[in-house]
Amino acid sequence: MSDKNTDLIETSGLGLETAKRITAQALEGADDGELFVEYRQSEGLVFDNGRLKGANYDTAQGFGLRAVVGEAAGYAHAGEISEGALKRAADAVSAVKTGHSGTYASAPARTNQSLYTDENPLGGPSFEDKVKLLQEIDAYARARDPRVRQVTASLAGSWQVVDILRADGHRVRDVRPMVRMSINVVAGNDERQESGSFGCGGREGFARFITAENWQSGVDEALRQALVNLDAVPAPAGTLDVVLGPGWPGILLH
Repeated sequence: MSDKNTDLIETSGLGLETAKRITAQALEGADDGELFVEYRQSEGLVFDNGRLKGANYDTAQGFGLRAVVGEAAGYAHAGEISEGALKRAADAVSAVKTGHSGTYASAPARTNQSLYTDENPLGGPSFEDKVKLLQEIDAYARARDPRVRQVTASLAGSWQVVDILRADGHRVRDVRPMVRMSINVVAGNDERQESGSFGCGGREGFARFITAENWQSGVDEALRQALVNLDAVPAPAGTLDVVLGPGWPGILLH
């Protein structure tokens, strides 16, 4: 699917009018319910110990049809978005409404507030550029301190489109990008080694997170944590005197 065309019901060949008709028939007499259609792309790269250890790319799509009757709910789903698959799901969820005639719940209130972009983060940077970035993170971390023993860096991104259709024709759609960068550094001294980590991400593209200023700051923070842990001494333990003030000092018994 192109990120320029996010109408899942139309692009699947199902058609909006057909989807409305089958959904309305399936939920007739129910108290609530909806058709939920989803398309998702995801990618992940893991660079560990100086080499690309893992890379994956996945695409998935499907729908779920739900009918709510009192305290009961009927649910059916399929990975194929088609008229035949939706009819089979409708037959399955209709069983929960046997002998029941309810009042369909009102649709949730709409909002025009936009909290994030619909940019597809998997389009850029390229796979080669992402691998190069992970190599740079690894090299930078090892050059920062000779006590660095292991560096693990990863990039993950996804692009999800959801389309929700209710029996009353109420329809909402959402495009949800998500990216994350994670850095883990292990530092060692003689027989002891400790780790530190840093992570960042959000519902947008990679651009803001993969700047040199950001990832270098992330490596520095992960290394700082590892070195603090490396120099840490054991906390006092054993039998200790405890002094409680009058009244309710907040004693926790477990």
